[in-house]
Amino acid sequence: MKAITYTKYIKNIFFLVCLLFATFKLTAQEVDVIVVEEEDTKPKFSISGSIDAYYRANLNGDNSANEATGSPNAAPGSSFANLPGFALGMANLVVGYDGAKAGFVADLVFGPRGTDAIFASPIYSATGNIVNQLYGYWNVSDNVRLTLGNFNTFLGYEVISPVANFNYSTSYLFSYGPFSHTGLRADFTLTEDFSMMLAVMNPTDVTELNLNGTYAYGAQLGYSGQYLNLLIDNGSYEIDYTGGFDLSDSFFLGINAAYFDGDEDDGIGSFAGAALYPQYTTSENFTIGLRGEYFTETDGFGAIGVNSADGDASVFAVTLTGSATIGNLIIKPELRLDSASEESEYFLDSDLMAQKSLSSFVLAAIYSF
Repeated sequence: MKAITYTKYIKNIFFLVCLLFATFKLTAQEVDVIVVEEEDTKPKFSISGSIDAYYRANLNGDNSANEATGSPNAAPGSSFANLPGFALGMANLVVGYDGAKAGFVADLVFGPRGTDAIFASPIYSATGNIVNQLYGYWNVSDNVRLTLGNFNTFLGYEVISPVANFNYSTSYLFSYGPFSHTGLRADFTLTEDFSMMLAVMNPTDVTELNLNGTYAYGAQLGYSGQYLNLLIDNGSYEIDYTGGFDLSDSFFLGINAAYFDGDEDDGIGSFAGAALYPQYTTSENFTIGLRGEYFTETDGFGAIGVNSADGDASVFAVTLTGSATIGNLIIKPELRLDSASEESEYFLDSDLMAQKSLSSFVLAAIYSF
């Protein structure tokens, strides 16, 4: 056992050395650029954030919740925006300090959406359940940044904050991909169009410490707003493509596709899916958009709530969202239809019987500052 343990640590130390070597090699020709900040260049302290709340109703399903747990009896199998009636999202407070060479971000969340986002915490800290991100960074040069700490994932089209998402409810691809990582990452600007990222991290979503001595490895290659991502984590891996195109001044098409292969030894299934996000801006203050997603799972992965004989299931979800801006306030009405390959325990009717589909309406309010 000792020999195996030492081999794992040597492997991780070797990876870190290679990462740092790549960092300094790429910046060796820019040493003369790394100088003391000019006297008139001052770090910038910032405070930003958001709050959100919503109303949600199922159109063909139960609209109550379990009295003991508060979890909804019927809701899409994806994360967030699932509580019945008038419900709370979260309060998000982001404090940042941005210097020419170094800075930090402390991103705190309070409320149901925040709790769901950091579901694997707290482990050690009594306040771990409010830390969404907590990291420091060093701009080694104009082309290289090193980041150490807890940061949201680099995979996927959607994010935790409702401000940055067009649709208020979230996709299956987002919900079952990683949320956050803790580790060391290096971001490289290779050319005007190309970028690269390498990272070594704790096991996915275990944000406060490392519980078992294993590590996850991440990589990203970017080109003109299109990103190919890879996450390898203790026998499992996920490949993800995220991007989008401005088809005209008023029409944008976002794209996300991913494949996850779980660790068979741990009994984790696999999933794959793709989502399209066409969005049309009708005026300065209003945009309408659609998310069409197909998501399939194998070997009883468990995201769809279907008990099939072979553990395989699929779901097709269509979400139509309007986004109206009034100053810093965003109003989002949303219609969503989820249709599964078989009856799902998440799609309960008024008699609490499983059905194949669930349609729902959401009206959300988001204020950012």
